Amino acid sequence: MLMILPKGWPWMAFPLVGYGIGWFLDRKETERMVLFRDKSALYGRVLKEGEQPSWP
Repeated sequence: MLMILPKGWPWMAFPLVGYGIGWFLDRKETERMVLFRDKSALYGRVLKEGEQPSWP
C-alpha cells in the first residue's frame, strides 16, 4: 500500500525537526554547563572547610 502525503508535508515537518534539534542542543548545553558549577570567576567564591557547594 502506497502512502500518499499531502503536498505541503515538508512545511509541516520542519517545525517538528527544528524543535527536536533545539531540544537536543539545549540538553547538550546543560550537560556542558554542569561542569562549571561553582567554578565561575565572576560568581565563584572560596568554600570554607566542610562547606557544601551550592549544588547537591
